[in-house]
Amino acid sequence: MSGQALWFISRATGVVSIVLITLVVCLGMVTAGRRRPHGESATVVMGLHRWLSLGMLVFLGTHIVTAISDGYVSIGWLSVLVPFTSGYETLLVGLGTLGVDLLVVLLVTSYLRHRIPEHRWRLIHWLSYAMWLVALGHGFFMGTSDQPVLRVVSVACAVVGGLMVSWRVIASHSDGERRREIDAQEWT
Repeated sequence: MSGQALWFISRATGVVSIVLITLVVCLGMVTAGRRRPHGESATVVMGLHRWLSLGMLVFLGTHIVTAISDGYVSIGWLSVLVPFTSGYETLLVGLGTLGVDLLVVLLVTSYLRHRIPEHRWRLIHWLSYAMWLVALGHGFFMGTSDQPVLRVVSVACAVVGGLMVSWRVIASHSDGERRREIDAQEWT
């Protein structure tokens, strides 16, 4: 595959990844708190949250592999795991790496959710906001310099995410009894 094709695939999968990350974080906000859906609709929203997460992983993995395989710039495999080690755009690639590292923590703890205390899982899952912001910064500053449409997508994701964060803060009221009821449900 040519370098130009890899470059386009890397950009396209990066854009799809940030859109999916935004949707996943927004759906996560919907499933948390007092105004979360109940019954069958809760199952649908949670299922969508999980399936979009898996789809995002496919696009993100493709984004990473094509960015490294492109060869036009020097981004090594170490830069995928260790932030700020890339010889190319150290800060911006490092933000992407930091986002991936936070995502790995979120994925592992989500997989182990029923094996760790609920309050720890919730505390760790707050990292999803940081992960989203870091990924958004990576995409906005690294991927939009010569493509205005990418800037529009990044801004749209920021606006949608910002509105959802506002809704989450406004709608956030502690409801311990409802949380215990939801936590007792089986999510298979």
